[in-house]
Amino acid sequence: MKLSAFSVVDDYPGADGAPTDRVREVVDLAEAAETAGLSSLWVAEHHFHAGGVCPSPPVLLAACGARTRRLRLGALVSVLPFHRPIDVAEEYALLDRLLGGRLNLGVGSGYLPTEFEGFGVDPAGKRERFEAGLATILAAFAGKEVRVDGDRSAPVRINVRPVQQPHPPLWVAVQRREAVAYVARRGFSVALVPYATVADVAELEAEIREFRENLPRGRTAEVAVALHLYAGPTPDRARTALQRYLDSRLAFQSAFYRDKVAKDPRHAHAEAIEESGFALFGPPGEVAGRLHRFARAGVDEVVGLFDFGGLPPAEVHASVRRLGEAFRSG
Repeated sequence: MKLSAFSVVDDYPGADGAPTDRVREVVDLAEAAETAGLSSLWVAEHHFHAGGVCPSPPVLLAACGARTRRLRLGALVSVLPFHRPIDVAEEYALLDRLLGGRLNLGVGSGYLPTEFEGFGVDPAGKRERFEAGLATILAAFAGKEVRVDGDRSAPVRINVRPVQQPHPPLWVAVQRREAVAYVARRGFSVALVPYATVADVAELEAEIREFRENLPRGRTAEVAVALHLYAGPTPDRARTALQRYLDSRLAFQSAFYRDKVAKDPRHAHAEAIEESGFALFGPPGEVAGRLHRFARAGVDEVVGLFDFGGLPPAEVHASVRRLGEAFRSG
């Protein structure tokens, strides 16, 4: 199992009330992740709210790529209904070139009402927009002719293709249980955010088993799972930061997490997320040991949220360094 870092680039004022420079902090996090021996750094795409201040993952990942040499860099996710597919194909193909073939590409259909309203996109049609967009992007990556605007435009081929062929490794983010089998049947890897959707590790394990059972015969695909992680001597500070993060998720209308909280209000509290096994806080060796439970559940990559809820960058980097060392030695 691989250990990586994942930033939603959530933004909060500093301890003195001053604004923080979250995008530069993420670039520093990429350096720390590479030094700690982590596999990848992933960033989320969000718009119009402080719950995520990276509207363009390719720009931020290019900056991370300039400061790293080995670390794989990925979007988790590119929200396809908000973009013209040809733009996504060209930008991520160019990014893979700049990174020397280190790009991981996660895609999704979006879930925040604020963002759909801001882009003027009807969420009722997001599945169709996602499917059509993904088909165009994969065809463009492979060097095939595509149309920018259906029959109203001439067929074109992108003039910069990704290093990784036929396309960079692809993950589809899933929050609805019924979508797991659908992604598996397509043969794509899957990214899961269990704190927002399932009750405990046993339910997550069942979800992963369903994914494996629905993969086409002979096809391999990976399961990436996002967990909140903190390795260090002051776990109570991480718990406070996690509560701040959870409060912000509810405030920014995260529908799947809101549904989970509506069914069981305990899940609005950091203690319940930790009890469910989706937040691991404590000494480095202990956290690294508890990660092995996820390997046994079928997880291929833990994408650790280290920089959540306004934790200071120095504390985040120390946590990454400690856990990276403990994970490698364990």
